[in-house]
Amino acid sequence: MLLAIDTSTAQIGLALYDGATVPGELVWQSRLHHTEQLAPALAGLLERVGVTMDSVKALGVAIGPGSFTSLRVGLAFVKGLALARHIPVVGIPTLDIVAASVPPSDRRLAAVLQAGRGRLAVGWYKPTGSGWQAYGPAVTTTAEELEKKIRKPAIVCGELTAEDRHHLARRFKNVMLASPAQCVRRPGVLAEIAWNRWQAGKTDLAASLAPIYLHVAGGLPA
Repeated sequence: MLLAIDTSTAQIGLALYDGATVPGELVWQSRLHHTEQLAPALAGLLERVGVTMDSVKALGVAIGPGSFTSLRVGLAFVKGLALARHIPVVGIPTLDIVAASVPPSDRRLAAVLQAGRGRLAVGWYKPTGSGWQAYGPAVTTTAEELEKKIRKPAIVCGELTAEDRHHLARRFKNVMLASPAQCVRRPGVLAEIAWNRWQAGKTDLAASLAPIYLHVAGGLPA
């Protein structure tokens, strides 16, 4: 069993994954209560599924970009579990989780997260035979700036406010907005990605796992 934890933003996600099913999954908006809510939520999830931490043989964690404080809570929690229980951990970029929820198409994909103060974290992806591939670094921008820079057909998916959607919808000929339901960042998706990496032997050193930091936006990747 693999346990996935995502505390990248105000949204917290937990999921259990066994390689064939997702026995349990929780997603909620925590605001500033990550520290108080994470451990009790995990205990509740394990109880509902009817397993204990002894069943968990690997950990997957979202490593950002996102809120520095939120990411720090999740990473510290996962590192503590990994080191105490001597189990492997896999760190997954948060924007990869967003992208993986969208079926590949012939358009580029902008995966977005809320970055505070009206800003968005944006990562660009291109379709490949096996899904989406990131290209260029994640950057910070605003929905209005992003809308002005999209001059070729693209999908936009992720954490978007009503105002963000309003700005991006103005570029309707080039921007296809994913639905609000599709934009929810699912920890089950994180769990599946982390499981595949774990099975391939691609794990990370818990002690050195660090969050991804953002860059100020310039132009779009070529």
